[in-house]
Amino acid sequence: MGNSSLVAYTKISPNKTSPRNHVIDTITIHCVVGQVTAETLGQIFAPASRQAASNYGVDRDGRIGMYVEEKDRSWCTSSSTNDNRAITIEVASDTTHPYTVTDKAYAALVDLVTDICKRNGIKKLMWQADKSLIGQVNKQNMTVHRWFANKACPGDYLFERYGAIADEVNRRLGAVLDETPAPIDILYRVQVGAFSKKENAEVMLAKVKTAGFPAFITKA
Repeated sequence: MGNSSLVAYTKISPNKTSPRNHVIDTITIHCVVGQVTAETLGQIFAPASRQAASNYGVDRDGRIGMYVEEKDRSWCTSSSTNDNRAITIEVASDTTHPYTVTDKAYAALVDLVTDICKRNGIKKLMWQADKSLIGQVNKQNMTVHRWFANKACPGDYLFERYGAIADEVNRRLGAVLDETPAPIDILYRVQVGAFSKKENAEVMLAKVKTAGFPAFITKA
């Protein structure tokens, strides 16, 4: 398991359960609702009275902070079941809809998610934007806070990019996507003519090639 080597700042929060009671098989991305630094986010999660913290945070400049180690469950998504199996990531964002994140923060988020997946044996990220698939990690292993509480989190900016995040992480992981062409079992040949004289066949062959189609003459 371990923790990410991408972390630039660490301030462990008391708002956690140690250890988590489930293997890590899910990613949950949140928005901070503030273009904060990693240090500021650490201060936000520091008081026990806050009763909230994430495993990681990505600040406005793309710096990554760690507030709850991966071996522990963060108190982040209003669901103990989700947080026991998920790595939770807060991302600095604008304070108003659609809660946009900076390009640096987005790039660092993709780096971090890729690293988490590699170290925890998550071979492929799957996203269908389907709340009914919560916990069915063979079909969908990304979740959002709004599914567990009356919140806008992670904001529409990130929510609408969950699929793109999964695609890019999968590309980096070398995951096999469902785009492999089906094997060809049958080939269908198109015939444009049959001639008793070879010279007539050669005239047709020339016409077909001139039209841009590969062609050849066979004897029957």
